[in-house]
Amino acid sequence: MRLKSSKTFCATLCLLLLVGCSTKELKPSNPFAWQPSGSSRLPNLSTDISVGQEDISVTAIGLIGTPYRWGGNNPEGGFDCSGLIAYVFASARGKNIPRTTVEMPRVSALVEDTPLAPGDLVFFNTLGTPYSHVGIYVGKGRFVHAPNSGGTVRLEELQKPYWSSRFTEARRISTMGSL
Repeated sequence: MRLKSSKTFCATLCLLLLVGCSTKELKPSNPFAWQPSGSSRLPNLSTDISVGQEDISVTAIGLIGTPYRWGGNNPEGGFDCSGLIAYVFASARGKNIPRTTVEMPRVSALVEDTPLAPGDLVFFNTLGTPYSHVGIYVGKGRFVHAPNSGGTVRLEELQKPYWSSRFTEARRISTMGSL
């Protein structure tokens, strides 16, 4: 009986780790933001605004260099993309947010018709679905993310062709109140 419980536990743990950077199909709220052809509609990056969440971007920047680890959610063990986001919001603001990229849009507001602000989430289609990767916007057209196996948390530019062609949308999580 104990062996069966261990197998069930291991299977459950593996399943939970698989949803870290989920690839479940979910259309973005703004149908014009996601364009599967590879074209992109980046937000205006010429100016940034403040919504009082710069501490989120500062916390994210402080994690640059942390190793990538699939299913990772802390600096000691490493991060995957959604684990990084969840850790940063919990550390900077004490805000518990969903752990998967597919759930994060459901608890955030689409950033439209306004410049991005440090602390906004930026979503990308890297695996054929609009919410397959996420990072934290830190200002001046840059974002921090945990890219892939073998990499480290790093700073990237949204305007680089790889990221701009895969940009889905930007979203803002309010850190006022609770989810």
